[in-house]
Amino acid sequence: MTRKRPDGIDEYDAPAGGWGALKAVAATLKQQQVMTQGPLTLLKANQPDGFDCPGCAWPDPNHTSAFEFCENGAKAITWESTSKRAGPEFFADHTVAELWGWTDHKLEDTGRLTAPLIHDPVSDKFTAITWEEAFARVGAGLQRLKSPDEAEFYTSGRASNEAAFMFQLFVRAYGTNNFPDCSNMCHEATSVGLPKSIGVGKGTVSLEDFDHADAILSIGHNPGTNHPRMMTTLHDAARRGVPIVVFNPLKERALERFAAPQDPIEMATFRSTPIASAYHQVKAGGDLAALKGIMKVILERDAASFEMGGHGLLAWDFIKAHTVGFEELKRDILGTEWDQIYRKSGLKKAAFESTADVVLTSKRLIICYGMGVTQHSIGTQVVQQLANLLLLGGHMGREGAGICPLRGHSNVQGDRTVGITEIPNAALIDGMERAFGFRPRQDKGHNAVEAIEAIIEGRSKALVCLGGNLAVAMSDPEVTFAGMRKLDLAVHLATKLNRSHLLTAKTTIILPVLGRTDQDVQASGVQSVTVEDSMSMVHASRGFLQPPSDQLKSEPAVIAGMAKATLGTRYGIDWDGLIANYDRIRDKIEIVFPDFSDFNKRVRKPGGFRLYVPAAFRDWHTENGKANFLVAGGLEEDVRLDDPEVLILTTLRSHGQYNTTVYNMDDRYRGVFGRRDVIFMSEEDLRSRGLVDGDKIDITGVKVGESQPQTVAAFTAIRYDIPVGTIAGYYPEMNRVIALADLDATSGTPAYKGVPVKIAKSAA
Repeated sequence: MTRKRPDGIDEYDAPAGGWGALKAVAATLKQQQVMTQGPLTLLKANQPDGFDCPGCAWPDPNHTSAFEFCENGAKAITWESTSKRAGPEFFADHTVAELWGWTDHKLEDTGRLTAPLIHDPVSDKFTAITWEEAFARVGAGLQRLKSPDEAEFYTSGRASNEAAFMFQLFVRAYGTNNFPDCSNMCHEATSVGLPKSIGVGKGTVSLEDFDHADAILSIGHNPGTNHPRMMTTLHDAARRGVPIVVFNPLKERALERFAAPQDPIEMATFRSTPIASAYHQVKAGGDLAALKGIMKVILERDAASFEMGGHGLLAWDFIKAHTVGFEELKRDILGTEWDQIYRKSGLKKAAFESTADVVLTSKRLIICYGMGVTQHSIGTQVVQQLANLLLLGGHMGREGAGICPLRGHSNVQGDRTVGITEIPNAALIDGMERAFGFRPRQDKGHNAVEAIEAIIEGRSKALVCLGGNLAVAMSDPEVTFAGMRKLDLAVHLATKLNRSHLLTAKTTIILPVLGRTDQDVQASGVQSVTVEDSMSMVHASRGFLQPPSDQLKSEPAVIAGMAKATLGTRYGIDWDGLIANYDRIRDKIEIVFPDFSDFNKRVRKPGGFRLYVPAAFRDWHTENGKANFLVAGGLEEDVRLDDPEVLILTTLRSHGQYNTTVYNMDDRYRGVFGRRDVIFMSEEDLRSRGLVDGDKIDITGVKVGESQPQTVAAFTAIRYDIPVGTIAGYYPEMNRVIALADLDATSGTPAYKGVPVKIAKSAA
């Protein structure tokens, strides 16, 4: 007799995209009560005369289609343009203590914020406050600190270039470099690792390069959920016969097969296109071993070619002219034992042989990767091995070839480009002095983990958040939440309510801001903002909807208000003049960052312009002027893995969420409906622990340093096709078992994708 699957668990056999995606878009429009304006809003998304989707950072095509949005983009847009409102009357009916008991989904689903709010500790409610009083309270709170370094200034990747630039100007004029940023939690391993390899911490490919690639490696990402518009690109490549080789612990539906909603034949015939030509289910934390295995086969074959009188199989002319460090890499790779590679990666020799076949026959190879690579304790080193693999074949600075980090939020790359960094270099400091006449400090400030540690320890007493949901995004909420509640001042610029706002400080202020879809009118008229996508294209975004309330201000305007209240006339910065016309902000960006030359002129062209990416032209901005092969010694990233009871947890986003925002409780492609309290486990791992599909289990983190291991209790174990030794659960629920100290020491990125845990059958 077949055992019944747990409640809410079912098989989903349809392809990604297709009619399922269109039905989901229709349901989203209805749920968010935007049936009248919703379709029009979606048609303006990612268009030259419209707004940039507030979701992912995948670039727009040169010739934009009639509709250029995806299912999850539609969720992000309608989530923002909802007709639901959370005004002062809503908060008058609910205490913070009551709201704390709501789910994250329910909190954000209350709708758009409509007025500035301050927490009243007596009634435990948020009450309305005027903008003038709000700015005065923020300014007074920051002025009371003994040192500017007692404040932390967080930036979400949804912030525009103009808002991010104004924010870093305000903070540097205030006197600190404490810039925790959402990129610290996702692609910091890219930002830190690639400059040492190829001289730039960004991807080297353009969208057009995918039209010329003859092979694609896809490692550690789930495009069908996290950047669905990428699926059109992969769909087109697969239809051309381009091999797409995937390395992922889980088989993600979009990388198996995809039906393009814009393809009338596929939609009419209910057909789909296979995407992956080969799918290798690597263990969580096994990427380094997998990459060394691929390179070991390639190096062995290259040596065999020379032994047989050939000229080798590597791009030797490129290696000799453009690189340093090949011999050191070769010794490390060839010195790594196959038994180690197999054990750590969970793959067999055939996976490495077949992948090497694809790589060696390719003339134009692109490697795409996501947070499945970066969010490990050796994420920076793994990113550098991806660069090594490309350099072996000369796949840099060549049409149709290069490296493609898949960024998350729509401007997470742009906010770093325009100065949101805790490690300012001399060029940034010199540029700020040119533009504003003062020289900021150049010492290192706090990244995200360092900021939370300073808050927990009482060294930082104020937090200003330009968007985001920092406390929920961070690992170890047990200590993070407690630290946040000890702050003297917490300020949140936000479009919607989230859990971080409920971690009330002595003074907590919520400042409602315009969203990407809202029309932004300043003294000179309607304004555009700009964003940079994951391929360094900078383009304009102009909202057109009537804002939810006449009390909302734009992010640049709110930043200017806080700056004036805090700094007064310090350094003679004309805050009012800057926000009256955003062209003036862009003029200043151009002075600080010469790559933005003719910014206002170039960004007004449909599609915008691409920033210079030196490595894309074999211009290596490294210390030695060459591309560098870099060695990652060994394969083990954590001694705790020697314990046979330890499993490796990798965190996932469901199809019904984006980062910490949970749109609904479904994960359609994985067959999970109406719930998130599940852990995906292999049949073998269940059986070896005396468990069956549907059992309740407790998951406990393994001690890191001085951390106290935390437990997530009574989650349901789900039988799933996943490598033995690897389990998976949803983010941010699983953050509880991740110690704050469990991170990549090089980049500071929390190890969300490689968490050692132990499980036990739940007493409940």
